[in-house]
Amino acid sequence: MASKFTELAIDCADPVGLARFWCAVLGYEVQDEEHGLVTIGSPEVPEGRNRPGPVPPTLTFARVPEGKTVKNRLHIDVNPTDRDRDEEVRRLLDLGARHADVGQTGEESWVTLADPEGNEFCVLGTRCP
Repeated sequence: MASKFTELAIDCADPVGLARFWCAVLGYEVQDEEHGLVTIGSPEVPEGRNRPGPVPPTLTFARVPEGKTVKNRLHIDVNPTDRDRDEEVRRLLDLGARHADVGQTGEESWVTLADPEGNEFCVLGTRCP
């Protein structure tokens, strides 16, 4: 038996605001909110933890007092589903993302952005409908 990836925990200053941003990015919805924690997940898999096989992971945003100070050691990659990469980048920038410089050369097939709290993530060049 192996483990199943079900949740990614993200420390932040504004769990509600960051959850709202990532809901818009991923098409997720808020599943739980209490005491400085907000959990979001796919509306299509509400009971994914209880079924065998892979499921879209939930994201849990937890309020912490310290701020982000260095480059992430772990980040999220997203694939556009209904538009090309550059159109998706424009949409995400309109939602509050910003370009992030983590040492790219300009030859990459992905674009590195940061969410409203500075957490880096990549928009990949391939579309996954």
